[in-house]
Amino acid sequence: MLTVTVSSYAAGYAPDRFKQVFRRYPAGVVVVTADSGRGPVGFTATSLTSLSLDPPLVSYGIGTTTSSWPHVERAASTVVNFLGADQESLARTFATSGIDRFAAPTSWRRLAGGEPVLDGVAGWLRLETEQIVPAGDHRIVIARVTDSWLDEGRSPLLFHNGTYHSL
Repeated sequence: MLTVTVSSYAAGYAPDRFKQVFRRYPAGVVVVTADSGRGPVGFTATSLTSLSLDPPLVSYGIGTTTSSWPHVERAASTVVNFLGADQESLARTFATSGIDRFAAPTSWRRLAGGEPVLDGVAGWLRLETEQIVPAGDHRIVIARVTDSWLDEGRSPLLFHNGTYHSL
C-alpha cells in the first residue's frame, strides 16, 4: 500500500517520489508528430487524454525543455500516433534525444495537410491546436480532432513501472 504523508507534501513534494507514484499508473503509449515548417518532429507520450465528445477534444502534455516543444508550439496541427503492442522500438526511438527520429528504419508519410504520420501504427488522430495552457515545466496542448484512422485489430502498447507491456 502506498502512503504519502501530508508533511512531505507541505514541505515540497519530491520530484523523485512524484515519478515513482506515476510509474505505477499504467498508460497508453503514443507518439505525437508535427511539422511547423522546419521538418518533422515527434516525441513519445503517455499523457494523452480525451476531454470532450462535442466538440471532439483531446489534450497531451509536452515539456518546455524538449527539442520538440518549439515546433509543437508553432504548429497549427499535430498527429497523435497510437502505438501497437509490437512497436516498443518505435516508442524508444521517439523517446531518445539527439537523434533523427524520422530516419530509417522509421517509416512515415505526410497527410494531405502536410502533417507527418507514422506508418504501421494502430491508429492516429489529426489534431488542430485550440489552446496551449502553461502547467509548471510543461504545456498542456488542447486540440480538436479533425480526422482519424484506426486498425481495430491491434492491441495497444502500454507503459507501466518503467517498462512497456501489451494487453
